[in-house]
Parts: sequence; structure tokens; C-alpha cells
Amino acid sequence: MLSAAALTTFSACDDEENTPQETDGGLKVITEIVTDGNVIGNGDQEVVFKGKQTIAKGTYVLKGWVYVADGSELTIEPGTVIRGDKQTKAALIVERGGKIFAEGTANEPIVFTSNEAAGQRRPGDWGGLILCGNAVNNQREQQIEGGPRSFHGGNNDADNSGVLKYVRIEFAGYPFEKDKEINGLTLGSIGSGTTIDYVQVSYSNDDSFEWFGGTVNCKHLVAFKGWDDDFDTDNGFSGKVQYALSVRDSRIADTSQSNGFESDNCADGSQVSPYTTATFSNVTFFGPKYVDASFENTTDYINAGSMNPNNGSALGRFQSAMQIRRSSRLNCINSLAVGFPIGLIIDGEKGNTQEMASNGTVKLQNVWFAGMDVTGTDANKLYDDYLVTGYDDEKKPIVDNTKESLSSTFFKSGAGNRIAEVSDLMLTGNSLVKGLNINFMPSAGSPLVSSASFSGFSGFDAVSYVGAFGTDNWLAGWTNFDPENTAY
Repeated sequence: MLSAAALTTFSACDDEENTPQETDGGLKVITEIVTDGNVIGNGDQEVVFKGKQTIAKGTYVLKGWVYVADGSELTIEPGTVIRGDKQTKAALIVERGGKIFAEGTANEPIVFTSNEAAGQRRPGDWGGLILCGNAVNNQREQQIEGGPRSFHGGNNDADNSGVLKYVRIEFAGYPFEKDKEINGLTLGSIGSGTTIDYVQVSYSNDDSFEWFGGTVNCKHLVAFKGWDDDFDTDNGFSGKVQYALSVRDSRIADTSQSNGFESDNCADGSQVSPYTTATFSNVTFFGPKYVDASFENTTDYINAGSMNPNNGSALGRFQSAMQIRRSSRLNCINSLAVGFPIGLIIDGEKGNTQEMASNGTVKLQNVWFAGMDVTGTDANKLYDDYLVTGYDDEKKPIVDNTKESLSSTFFKSGAGNRIAEVSDLMLTGNSLVKGLNINFMPSAGSPLVSSASFSGFSGFDAVSYVGAFGTDNWLAGWTNFDPENTAY
């Protein structure tokens, strides 16, 4: 049926060759985003959608790059499945002034996934989902990462790009060029009028979630077995994120070294405003050592296993639960990280993040580490807990191995921060979610359930627990931890 629909689409294009078509920047403009009943897009072409349209519940194939233009609105009904086409590197890009309303339910989530057959899906099968908005970032206006034509950035921090709720994004991140992958979900200057809630990104071929500036607040995020970083914050992102889960695959890590958080103010570390000041609360990071008792942090072991897409994406090693660098002023409270080689890196190679940590501008509060090889290090790709005192002419860190890192000292001095044994956490729930196969929730007697504090922070649900979960399993119903074998 899909093959027939594709042939119909191409025939329709042939019939229109001699008919003048409206264009936008050289790209064909379409007024109906769904063609021939179940194909979204226009073959291997980039197209620009202008108008307002609802995609009825069903299963569709997304082909090529589809832009939702300024002033346009795309609504997707609950229960809809959109399968990204590998051959045309499919991607859906919502441009500044455009809106997407993808609001599923716990029982009928909206799924963006690979069009490859069950058992054959891999990271990077298709492009991904990109939202661009008019909120501020510290580069003023910039082209979105990954290759699309779209720019983001403006002066409306309350900008509204629509709704993503009860949405899954799977196997995204096609590498268009070296180091130019679209993330699972890319958010460029998205404003606080936008709703991002209950979103799971699985097997992304780059970062699972990445924010470039913006003010959007997010809740209930799941990063599952991504290639690079789980939550990447750049260019002045200042929103609040509460309730987030990261689960790593012990065989998948990026050549750049994979982290739970990777946070920059900007790429060169410039002290430009607005600064990256986002605050994350109630996050749980489960690293490779927690999910795999046999884990080895070597490139021989980290080979992606059956999930290797063989698309040129380079593998590397795991690094830290949290890397904060390049003048970022990220904050994290009431959170848990388990089983990484390194807990925290306050990286001082570029910018003034170390100074901001020392003077209290960067805050970690009620953060628990367990099962780490070391609590902290002070430089990228440095795995020893030594104080970095500077960098040599080849930009290699100079260490004083008689003193522990600034990162360790900073973590230990934070209010309520704790280094614990994994057994101290009293985690349970292994059987509650099919395919997750790890204990992710605190049991009733766990010290996590009553250790939270929001002192000095506002705008969050004032829950009592540290980590993503208390007694409420908010993963139930809408998540999927075995997407490679699901029949869509």
C-alpha cells in the first residue's frame, strides 16, 4: 500500500512539471501536508507547508524535509504514527512563527519513528523533529543545527510554538555531514508559551534533547539509549526542566565523549548574555555502569552492538553525568546520577564556569551520586580526580595530582549533595515497565523519598523526593523501551 502511495506521489509530481508552482526560497510550497492519504512530504524534495491542517489518526510515511512555515499550524491527532523515510533523510522542521500541536494521551501517544522494518531500525534512520522560535538566544539569530534552512531567535520570550505532549521520537539523527546530525528533539529559541511535556527520545544518533537558547519549560522527559549527550543546553537556554530520566546503552557512546548533561554558554565560551542559566530538578541519570555490570569504558567494548548503524557516526567513550563548561551557569537540584565514570566536570578550558561555580552562581543542590569511578574531574577527557591548574601550549591540562579537582570540592560543598552507595538508594520497580529492565524508582524506605529541597528556587512542583520518581510511575502507558521490535 505504501509503495503504491509513493508511486502515486511521484506521478502527481510529474503531472505538475509544466504547472507554475509557488515557491519559498526556491522550495516548493504545499498547502496540504499529507499527500495520497498516507505520505507526508513530496518524495525526496524539500517542501514548505503553508496553511492550517490536521493529520487524522493513522500511520504515515514522512519523506524528505517538510517545513511548517511562519503563520502555519500543523495538528496531529492522538495515536498517530509517523515513520521517517531513511532514503530521503526525512525531517519535520517547524519554523519561526509556525506551530505544531502534537498532543497525544497516555493511552494514545503520538509516535515519530523509523520507516525501517521491526528488528532493522537503527539510530539515524531519519532526520528528526526541530522546533524554531522567536525567544532570545545569545547569538541573536542563528541557523539551526543539522543542515535545515531555518533560523531561530528573536525578542519574544513568551513565544508559542505549539504543543508536544505524550510524544515519542525514535531512531532520529541522520548524519547529513560529518558532525552535522539533527538531534532527536532540537529546540531553537523556543518560548515559554510552548508546552513540552511527556516526551521520550530513543536511540537518537546525536543528542537526545538539545536547547539553543530560549525560555521554554519542560516536564517528563525521557532520554533512552542516545548516541551522544542526553540533555544538551546552549546559547542562553534559561528554562526550567522538571522530571527527566536518562538511561544509557553501555555499548553506545560518541567519539566526543558522552555525558548526561553537556552545558555551554556558547561554543567559544564567550561571556555573552543571556547566559545559559537553565535549572533542572528531579532528574535521574542511569549510566553505563548501572545498566551493565560487565561494562568497560573502552572503544572495543563500546561498539554499538546490534544498534550500530554503520553510517559514519564515530564511537568513543563515556564521560560524566554532568559536564558544565564554556561560561554556562547551569543549575541542578534534587537529582540522582548513578553509574558513570565521572560524576561532575566543571570544565575550565574556555570561559568562566569554574569562577561562576566558586562564587555560587552555578548551583548543585540535593544532588546524589552513586556508583561513580570518581566524583569529579576538571577537564574534558580527563578521568583522574586531580586539580587542573592550567593548560600547556598544546591545550592539554596541567594537573596537580596532590589535590582533588575543583569539581569534586564544589560538589561536596553543595547543600544536601551526597555521595552514596548504590545499595543505599533502595531502588525498585524493575518489573513495572516492559523493556526497561532496571530498578528506577525509590522504595518506600529509600532516603531519596524525603530529601528534596527547593530553597532558593521557584517555579517547580515542590515534591519531597530526589530524582525523577517518587511513588508515581509517570512512565506508564505512553513510553516504549523496545522500539526496535515494535510493530508500527
